[in-house]
Amino acid sequence: MNERYKFDVSTDFLRLRPDCTTEPLPLGNDFWPQLMSGKLGDFRNEYLVATSAFDCDWNNWECHPNGDEIVMLLSGRVTFVLETATGTRHEELTATGEYVRVPRDTWHTARTSTPTTMLFITAGEGTRHRPAGG
Repeated sequence: MNERYKFDVSTDFLRLRPDCTTEPLPLGNDFWPQLMSGKLGDFRNEYLVATSAFDCDWNNWECHPNGDEIVMLLSGRVTFVLETATGTRHEELTATGEYVRVPRDTWHTARTSTPTTMLFITAGEGTRHRPAGG
């Protein structure tokens, strides 16, 4: 049996399980629809490690009610906007390796106009979205 040990987060995301094991999740055209429909599981007490590249503001807000999210800048520049109990916060990431800790149940979005790549460690169970205008 040829078990793989080497992976690339641009082609395989990663599930971090509550029993401290991991599962590579190969990317393909059907990855996001499968994730959103629950075909990859509900991510109860699990985290998804993923990357995303974008060059414009997100068109939605998101919120993770079941755990904190870590979002790390790999390249580019981005401003994270968080709705907190004390008001809206803007956290600018400009250096590779800087990250934002988004507390559990905090609505957030990202703004940029430059090519940006980020690493996400997300408590995915119950993730909610709303349009950026909402």
